Amino acid sequence: MMKHKTIFEALQGASSFLVENGRDENAARLLMQHVYETNYSGLMMRMHDIISEEKITEFQKYVDEHANGRPVQYIIGSEEFFGRKFQVDESVLIPRPETEELIVGALDRMKKLFGERSAVKICDIGTGSGAIAITMKKEWQEAQVVATDISEKAIKTAKKNAELLQAQIEFRLGDLTEPIGHEKWDVVLSNPPYIAFGEAKEMSEIVLDHEPHTALFAEEEGLILYRKLSEQLPKLLNKPALIGVEIGYQQGEAVAKFFKSSFPDATVEIVKDINQKNRMIFCEINV
Repeated sequence: MMKHKTIFEALQGASSFLVENGRDENAARLLMQHVYETNYSGLMMRMHDIISEEKITEFQKYVDEHANGRPVQYIIGSEEFFGRKFQVDESVLIPRPETEELIVGALDRMKKLFGERSAVKICDIGTGSGAIAITMKKEWQEAQVVATDISEKAIKTAKKNAELLQAQIEFRLGDLTEPIGHEKWDVVLSNPPYIAFGEAKEMSEIVLDHEPHTALFAEEEGLILYRKLSEQLPKLLNKPALIGVEIGYQQGEAVAKFFKSSFPDATVEIVKDINQKNRMIFCEINV
């Protein structure tokens, strides 16, 4: 990229460069906001400011990184989720908007099951950045929230986010229900790895080359962790209770079958996301 005099000109050049390299042109603005440590409005007010040699060098470095495939969120070190900023790095998945829908669905069902001020016990299995656990604690402040993960690095990142967002969360290291098996729970939420290994060839290289594969892929055509959760959770839940999991859009019937088998008297729903793709399973246990 050529060097420019104003922020506006630098953004124009970077946007065109990213498009030529098959990336989203809007990434340039996010990277420039990061360089200037400002938000959208702040950047708009500075569009005709002269950009310094130091800033243009930093900006070009980030643009080149993204053009070469590194996700913007890892470059700037954060992602917005449910109106809050979460720190992210290559140890955790980047939080997705679809997972916000899991939280909305869980909160709506919890209000009906428990009442709005109930001191429920919530567990987030496979917490990653802590997005689900921390958001649930912030949105349902009376809750006792525990978050688990098999990755020590992910737990470290999630703890940092809990501190920054002032959320009182207990973190436990371990696989699936192993760290929580000695207690009873009211709500269990999870966005587990659910991509079949055979689907890797269809995925974006940005995801494949940078996001942690242990948080993406699972055996049994991506279904193994849902099967295990459905088998392990019956003895760990109070009544009433709620289970909510995010799924791959083709996995609805298979995952619903697991939970219907383990909870024959429960209400099991396959719920679509905003794009009308099957994205969530909710299992309400009332009796």
